[in-house]
Amino acid sequence: MHLSKRAQLISPSPTLALDAKAKAMAAEGIDVISFGVGEPDFDTPANIREAAINAVNAGFTRYTATPGIDDLRKAVCARLKANFNQEYEPRQIVVSNGAKHSLYNAFTVLLDEGDEVILPTPCWVSYTELIKLSGAVPVFVHAVEENDFLMTPEEFKAAITPKTRVLLLNSPSNPTGGVYGAEHLKEIAALCVEHGIYVIADEIYAQLLYDGRTYTSISSFGQEIKDLTIVINGVSKSYAMTGWRIGYSASHPVLAKAMGDIQSHVTSNPNSIAQKAAVEALNGPQESIEAMRVEFEKRRNVMVEKINQIPGFSARTPGGAFYVFANVSGLFGKTIRGIKIIGSTELADVILNEVNVAVVPGLAFERDEFMRFSYATSMEKIVEGLERIANLVAEAE
Repeated sequence: MHLSKRAQLISPSPTLALDAKAKAMAAEGIDVISFGVGEPDFDTPANIREAAINAVNAGFTRYTATPGIDDLRKAVCARLKANFNQEYEPRQIVVSNGAKHSLYNAFTVLLDEGDEVILPTPCWVSYTELIKLSGAVPVFVHAVEENDFLMTPEEFKAAITPKTRVLLLNSPSNPTGGVYGAEHLKEIAALCVEHGIYVIADEIYAQLLYDGRTYTSISSFGQEIKDLTIVINGVSKSYAMTGWRIGYSASHPVLAKAMGDIQSHVTSNPNSIAQKAAVEALNGPQESIEAMRVEFEKRRNVMVEKINQIPGFSARTPGGAFYVFANVSGLFGKTIRGIKIIGSTELADVILNEVNVAVVPGLAFERDEFMRFSYATSMEKIVEGLERIANLVAEAE
């Protein structure tokens, strides 16, 4: 069976593979606790669900304009203005089948074969594969734990070459929860303008910030950097709408038109019913976001505290999203129940197979010394799951 070179380059998502394995174990009656996939455990708010039902009953089930219905594109503009003081017009918005699809559109529009994308690590698993799908080359910048895994302007400058076309910036970060501050971003923005580097700014977790932080987008430092930036966002994380598959991009009109043209041939419009639900999410009451954010912050505090009590584990306190990226290298070289721990993959396998807790190995995020824990699950499961891990790790020799 012949596969294209591009297809052979791509690896499956390890986070979704882990989630599938955990769900298969649960289906067999095994008591599995998952700290794996990044999905809020809250229900989609009732007003949003009701809007979808109304759309079905009204027969809103046909094709729409490729980049989304006018009401939704206007709602996106209003929400970006209200939340982040970002000014966009509806023609600059392209609504897609989830933020991952928006990223695909952005990479396809900006990149040619051999172009380079600067990608700070640790990074979300799909960034690397989407860059490779576009024919471009990921250039990893290994941000250090001591800097909360945030790439410094100096590190960014050192990675720039004549082939650099794009910087991928994810803040708050998946998997680290790191949040870039305004001064940090201002220097990076200046370098992008100086060198003509586009920015794909993945801001999907921008409303999930803790400890009183406020969000700053790299697109806010003047018209030049705004014109170079494609902002990516969506409703999945903030509104607990992961399965609805509505993401969107905001960018210069020329870029927006190009992404809309590409999408018209690949998928056409996103789901019509989900679009109506997203209008209600963005225009309707916003209290559910704050309630979810407050609960996530409580869970974060407990998870960080308990991880730091496990021998061989250590974790910094993340500023946003719903992940803790824990250093587990203190266990490398040790043996647990007859298994020698060489890296994060072996440790994750032992934890899942021996105590039925799913954790994503850091190797999936280009950093083998770490593991990602999602606290998008109940407090009871956080306490129970970390206790199981602590008891297992206590057997390390």
